[in-house]
Amino acid sequence: MTRHIKRIVKTGFLLGAAFAVFTALLVLSLRWINPPSSMVIQHWEWQSERKAQHRWRSLDQISTNLQIAVIASEDQKFPSHIGFDFSALQKALSENRKRTRGASTITQQTAKNLFLWNGRSYVRKGLEAWFTLLMETLWSKERILEVYLNIAEFGEGIYGAEAAARSHFGKSAQHLNRWQSGLLAAVLPSPKRMSAKYPSDYVQGRAYTINRQAQQLGGAGYLKTL
Repeated sequence: MTRHIKRIVKTGFLLGAAFAVFTALLVLSLRWINPPSSMVIQHWEWQSERKAQHRWRSLDQISTNLQIAVIASEDQKFPSHIGFDFSALQKALSENRKRTRGASTITQQTAKNLFLWNGRSYVRKGLEAWFTLLMETLWSKERILEVYLNIAEFGEGIYGAEAAARSHFGKSAQHLNRWQSGLLAAVLPSPKRMSAKYPSDYVQGRAYTINRQAQQLGGAGYLKTL
């Protein structure tokens, strides 16, 4: 019995080590290789039997207005944290809400969208934490933001800043103005229910607040802290 338990422990350790090495190498390679898709995009395409709107653009081809807008909206401590905003998490838990999106950082959202499936389980949250740590260790903040902006959902079947800009405003992501960027950032919590192209009063109010917060952070100059 003791020998059998030791064999199980050894096998588990080897499998865990292999998983750690494989995922670390995968994340490291994506520091330079642009992912052609994401798990969330593939799941939507499989479920809808349609092709998602998705075009990759480098960070310098995405308006700084949108870059600072999503930071102001989703994760104002993005330049300084190590992947987790523990103060936001504690606040979210103390509010006893079912949804705790405000506690999820840009890095966590990128890890979830790129590598994982939708749902709520301890296994998925553990994997999300692991990939978040790998990305924060192996990628620059600019790379994390670049990948995030290229795979985030901005509408039904619309993924990434370029597809969103062209679908909603008929222009490239590089030429988005402050108001358009604020509208795109405003719909991120629920892009299937809210529209940047036909914004409700609520979305417009959120966009105004986001743009005001972006200016308070320092506007495009805040991006230099990355």
